[in-house]
Amino acid sequence: MKQGGWNREIPLYLMILPGVLLVFVYSYVPMAGIVMAFQHFVPARGWFGSNWVGLDNFRYVAAMPDIVQVVWNTIFISAMKLIAGIVVPITIALLLNEVGKNGFKRGIQTLVYLPHFMSWVILGGVLIDILSPTQGLVNLMIKQFGGHPIYFLGDNSWFPFTLVVTNEWKEFGFSTIVYLAALTNINPSLYEAATIDGANRWKQMLHVTLPGMTPIIVLMVTLSLGQILNAGFDQVFNLYSPVVYESGDIIDTLIYRIGLVDAQYSVSTAVGLFKSVISFLFISVSYYLAYRFANYRIF
Repeated sequence: MKQGGWNREIPLYLMILPGVLLVFVYSYVPMAGIVMAFQHFVPARGWFGSNWVGLDNFRYVAAMPDIVQVVWNTIFISAMKLIAGIVVPITIALLLNEVGKNGFKRGIQTLVYLPHFMSWVILGGVLIDILSPTQGLVNLMIKQFGGHPIYFLGDNSWFPFTLVVTNEWKEFGFSTIVYLAALTNINPSLYEAATIDGANRWKQMLHVTLPGMTPIIVLMVTLSLGQILNAGFDQVFNLYSPVVYESGDIIDTLIYRIGLVDAQYSVSTAVGLFKSVISFLFISVSYYLAYRFANYRIF
C-alpha cells in the first residue's frame, strides 16, 4: 500500500477503534468465564481455586425434570415468532405498496414503526393493564360481545400466543420497512408489461411483486434461523410469572433464575454454553443458506 493511501485510512481505523474495543471488552473477555461450566465455581475461590468437575454440570442440566419442556418452549415460541415475523411484515408491505396517497402511506409507516423504539419494561406494564382479566381493555371488549374473560398472561394455553402477537405488534413495523425498500428495487417496466398483458393488481402482485421480493425474503428467513433459540428474554421476563412457567419458561429465563436467583453459577454457565454452541451451529447453517440461496456474503 502506498504511504499516501495508508495515511488516508488511518482516520478510518481510528474511528472504528472504540467499537472494536467495546466488542473485545464486553464480548470476548467475558468468554473466559466459560471455564465455570466445568467447575464447581465458588466466588470466594475464583476460577483458579474452584474444583474442576468436568461434565458434571452438563449431566445435572440434562437430568433436570423441566429442561426438555424449557427447550421445547424456546423452540416453539421462536418458531412462531419467526413465521409471524415473515408473514405479517410482507402482508403489510404489500398492502402499503398498493396505497396511492404518499402522505397516508408515510403516516401508517411511522405509526407501525414507533413501538419498535419502546422498551419491553414499558410495554410490559402497558400490556399487563390492557390484558388484565378484570379491567383490561381487551377483556372489556370481549365481555361486550358476550364472551368470557381470558387470562392472557396467566393461562398456559394462551401465554405463548400472547407473546407472539405482542412481539409482532412491537417489531413488524421495522421489518415492513425492509420489505418496502425491497419493493423499490423492482423494475417499474415489469408492471407496465403486466398491465399491457391484461394482468390486474392481484395478478401483478403474485407474478411481479412477490417474485421481486423473493431474494430479500429468503435472506431474512435464513438469517432468522440463527436466532431460533432466542425467544426474547426481555419480553418473557417482563410478562411471565410462575403460573405460566410450563408454557413460557425459556432457556434465557432459566439461566437467569439458576444463575442470579439461585446462585448456581456453574450450572447456569453450562446451560448458557449449551445454548451458545447450538446457536453457533444454527448461525453457521443460516449464513451458508443465505449465501447459497440469496447470494449473501459477509465480506
